[in-house]
Amino acid sequence: MFKKSACYLSLLLLTAPLVATAEDGDPALVQTTLAQLSVTCPEVAASVDFSTMINLQAFYQQNAGQEVWSTDERLEALHQQLQQLADDGLDPARYGLPAAGSLQGAHCVDIAITQRYLQALYELRFGYLPQDRLEPVWKADPQAVDRPALVLAIAVSGVQDLPKAFEQARPNLELYRNLRSLYARLRQQPLSDWQPVPGGPLLQPDKQDARIPALAQRLYNEGYLSAPPTVDDEHYSPTLVDAMKRFQLQHSLQADGVVGPWTVTELNISPAMRREQLRINLERMRWLAQDLEPDSVLVNVAAAQLTVYQGGAPVWQTRTQVGRAQRQTPLLKSRVTRLTLNPTWTIPPTIMREDKLPEIRRDPEFLNRHNLKILDRDGLPLTAEQIDWEHPGNLMLRQDPGPKNPLGKMAVRFPNPFSVYLHDTPSQALFSKGPRAFSSGCVRIEQVLHLRDLLVTPAERARTDTLLATELTHEFRLAKPMPILLGYWTVQADNQGQAVYIPDVYGRDAPLSAARGRAL
Repeated sequence: MFKKSACYLSLLLLTAPLVATAEDGDPALVQTTLAQLSVTCPEVAASVDFSTMINLQAFYQQNAGQEVWSTDERLEALHQQLQQLADDGLDPARYGLPAAGSLQGAHCVDIAITQRYLQALYELRFGYLPQDRLEPVWKADPQAVDRPALVLAIAVSGVQDLPKAFEQARPNLELYRNLRSLYARLRQQPLSDWQPVPGGPLLQPDKQDARIPALAQRLYNEGYLSAPPTVDDEHYSPTLVDAMKRFQLQHSLQADGVVGPWTVTELNISPAMRREQLRINLERMRWLAQDLEPDSVLVNVAAAQLTVYQGGAPVWQTRTQVGRAQRQTPLLKSRVTRLTLNPTWTIPPTIMREDKLPEIRRDPEFLNRHNLKILDRDGLPLTAEQIDWEHPGNLMLRQDPGPKNPLGKMAVRFPNPFSVYLHDTPSQALFSKGPRAFSSGCVRIEQVLHLRDLLVTPAERARTDTLLATELTHEFRLAKPMPILLGYWTVQADNQGQAVYIPDVYGRDAPLSAARGRAL
């Protein structure tokens, strides 16, 4: 606490007045009111914590201690910017400005307005929900950012140009800006009206099903069918199948026209929840903007999608496979430091206990068929006959490199406490599925060699090609580590500005929405 307080106090002492120096004892100074805020403005003091007080003092010091919001023109400009926060998924009422005369004294009103101004800039930049409690991201090298000082710098200069101040605070992340534009357009439109589609057995193209009229009406109401459906037609026709494929594409599902559980789930998310989904993902992207570096590998775990950024712009994207709901891929920020070429695979303890041991007990040939070697805790080989498979003790199973190895030709390594990494896979057919939550936590990569090319220099590429050709295991350390960020969001805007919804494979939208409701 002392170090944090000292940091804020140092900030206050170092800030220099921008206008003119006024006498400390001048009763007209707002600082005089701030110094005794709990007495002079008790209604304001109730919502001002220590760090906010330090920022208020620094803010007014740089304005020569004078009131800031005494002109109607400036106050109206602030009001307009606060109203526009609705396009960011924020509630303008959260930053409601007190009216003149509503508080005891003009200084109290001015201080209350400044407090709302600083709060709005802060929450626009960093978010208003606690990411560390709701969806924490483990960081290999956490960077301490003086967030109040950053907001204060924007706020002080921004008094002269409020639109510029809010634009500076708004995350400059393409994902955020595109989603904001989409939400700004959709929030002005009335909510759609559609009825749920009943669940049932798998619905295949060209079949008859009593649910077809409800399904057709649902697709028509959202614009996937151009003509109203026939009320009593129960045939899953080619026209309806094509409409369903378009729906599946826009909802990150396998676009095969087959209506299964995931498709029914996405069909039955209400229009109100879709609108809410946009709002909570704008909050997620405010968080994301703090961690995404200009040159980065970014994985959206929900979408099972990897994007490489160079100079802040996406240059390549590929599909991935991520952890299933029972073995979720963690959210983290680290740096890719090395590649394992022709990797062996040592089976992790959870997979060993829950997956492999039951298979070995059922099938004595399982080890030979999958080319698995048994090692003791010192790495020395054991034979299957030496093991009591009901009580195997502390041993390891390791698979040599080869076409059946689950890690394929390459693993991409980065420090983290979860033992997860990116890797190639022989299960290439699964990349055409959707959702793609199949792994035990690691992230399987489509076109892993193309990712390799974006991580290394031309000389390193040639060297790794040579090492791969040996079919022996090699650890290759990158000359320049690459930041990697594993995040989670469930909607984004495509190149045409249309919403692409993503199944909430880990069920995180509802808790985040509930937290948003509590914060309002």
